[in-house]
Amino acid sequence: MTKPILIMGATSGIGRCAMNEAVRRGLPVRAFARSADTLEATELVEPFKGDATSAEDVLRALDGVRAVVYALGITERLAMLWEEETLFSETTRVLLHAMAQSDVSRLVVVTGFGAGRSQSAMSWIEKTGHRAILGKPYADKDRQEALITASDTDWTIVRPVILTKGARTEDYRVLRDPATWRNGLISRASVAHYLIDAVEQGLDVKADVVLTR
Repeated sequence: MTKPILIMGATSGIGRCAMNEAVRRGLPVRAFARSADTLEATELVEPFKGDATSAEDVLRALDGVRAVVYALGITERLAMLWEEETLFSETTRVLLHAMAQSDVSRLVVVTGFGAGRSQSAMSWIEKTGHRAILGKPYADKDRQEALITASDTDWTIVRPVILTKGARTEDYRVLRDPATWRNGLISRASVAHYLIDAVEQGLDVKADVVLTR
């Protein structure tokens, strides 16, 4: 049987959609989350309750998987306007260290449009509004992306634009050339389709892409 894909953040948002997409294709998943015990174990889904900041939990979760899809997110709250955010960089540092001790090298990570070098693709108005509201989380996504690109993993950084609850489609755009990067809308389910494609087809290794309609 095919080795499972480890999906970190599998109980909500893009991570939940990625789990559903993998299952739709008949692919096994190890569904990592603090609330993984709320998931039903099936022939294809192995719930894995764990803390992404715990080196021990992450190392155990990596055992026997083929690739990692990182889709952790934070709960939006007023305090994120002023509180420093460290979740993305902290958990990525733990994950990269654990991967260096394992035989897993494939890593597909969801960040967001405006993180890392994609910030330069934003207009002045977009950049001002984005950083005013999401400045703290995205400063940490910047740190996260720097860790990933400096790692020895076979990484792909995936930056979706504004997320919707829309239907899954396959006619979205994968913008690989920074000159084409732009904002827009895309459904979480469509992002999930690309994430599983990236694992299955080895897409965009050592590259960063923007996803939009």
